[in-house]
Amino acid sequence: MAEEVLIPLPRKITSYIKDFYNKTVLSRNGTGLSGETLTVMYSLTVSVFAVGGLIGSLVVGMLVTHFGRKGTVVNSAVLVFVAGALMGFSRICGSPEMVIIGRFITGIHSGISLSVVPMYLGEIAPKNLRGFLGLVPSIFIGTGVFSAQILGLHELLGKEEYWPLFLSVVVVPTFIQLILLPWFPESPRYLLIEKNNVHATITALKWYRARCNIQAEIEEMQEEQRSLSSVETLSVFKLLMDESVRWQVLTVVVINIGMQLSGIDAIWFYTNDIFENAGIPPPEIQYTTAGTGIIEIIAGLIGCFTIEKLGRRSLMIGGFTMMGICSAGITLALLLEARLSFMRYVSVCCVVGIIAGFCIGPAGVPFLVTAELFKQSHRPAAYIIGGSLNWLSNFTVGFVFPFLQMSAGSYCYLVFATVCASVAVYVYFVIPETKNKTFMEISQMFSKKETALETQCLTHSDHLKLKKMNGYGVMEHTSLEFDSSSSVL
Repeated sequence: MAEEVLIPLPRKITSYIKDFYNKTVLSRNGTGLSGETLTVMYSLTVSVFAVGGLIGSLVVGMLVTHFGRKGTVVNSAVLVFVAGALMGFSRICGSPEMVIIGRFITGIHSGISLSVVPMYLGEIAPKNLRGFLGLVPSIFIGTGVFSAQILGLHELLGKEEYWPLFLSVVVVPTFIQLILLPWFPESPRYLLIEKNNVHATITALKWYRARCNIQAEIEEMQEEQRSLSSVETLSVFKLLMDESVRWQVLTVVVINIGMQLSGIDAIWFYTNDIFENAGIPPPEIQYTTAGTGIIEIIAGLIGCFTIEKLGRRSLMIGGFTMMGICSAGITLALLLEARLSFMRYVSVCCVVGIIAGFCIGPAGVPFLVTAELFKQSHRPAAYIIGGSLNWLSNFTVGFVFPFLQMSAGSYCYLVFATVCASVAVYVYFVIPETKNKTFMEISQMFSKKETALETQCLTHSDHLKLKKMNGYGVMEHTSLEFDSSSSVL
């Protein structure tokens, strides 16, 4: 997750990069960039990260099948070193293109990591700790954002001569990861279910479960392996066409799109303006913004340590509801701040509430739930779908929000409030609680939902009764009992 230090570029770093672009073009062509061209060029630098993330999410299924979960994390680390070198030496080489390409490569690595890391942690964790470990990445993402805010202060790397170093600092945590991660075993589920390597599975489980009886867990994995004995790893197309997992796929679509369309990126974009409008002196805004990074970490820790008690549903419903209320509050505060001066402080509180609500649940739970809702053969394709929609939504918000703000003004945040409320309602009515359950048990919970819907539909139409469904809602043995009064001769 090292690339997260590049997401929130401080204003001063932004101005330094723009100045570098303008001076470089001036030295090449004799004329500088116009304001519009410079804005487009910098917008490309920012948005190309999301494009790279989309590409990374599209290839992650192929990578985790070929290299394994841990192997994908280790092998993809080379992308960070390439990107860090390009961005770090960009000013020496006088090449804005190196910054843009570096951001693109970093985006690819981010797209891969945001899918494979939750998948890896979800598969190595015991069921009673899967939620805790599943939210750990969101804490490190918050830590990365906070690190970027601190390193971007003028007293550290926020000076003009240091911005290339600021962009290339991602290689430091990646280097630490590359030293430590090879000592950890591969995912036991991957080793047994996909590679059929029983010895390596037992070795990995003993490493991860030093004081536990691993026999029950091996039997659960073998049960899943038997249920998938004739099923290879599904492609995205096959997953989308598989009616037996339609509710799982729909859930992944809703929660991943909702995570980005909740407006969190727009809030980060507008935070400095809200703080300035609240009367905070401009030189101190950078420190106030860094304070929001602490809130992210604290909220992430709260979610991490409560998820196994409150459950996935509670954190998502609570987080999205809190974000929706605060988004509506920002609209109200912006409309009334001209008449009521204290509304400026209400808007600051709403920004803090949105960030906290996001980090408690919506920031990490969707990635965890994506791992939990699918069996081994379906999981890579599910992460491709979830990751792709996540990055597409991220790009859409970044591209559309400035225009939405110009056309709707203060009312633009009501759009995000509506999205948050809709996702919270969906989670409440559709998604079952998955805490402390095995992957097979979760699969059977959705099977019951599928069975109930199909039985209800068939009972009303043809008076058909289904007797038995397998783990993914596909009929194994079906008894069709027609009401004699409705028989046609």
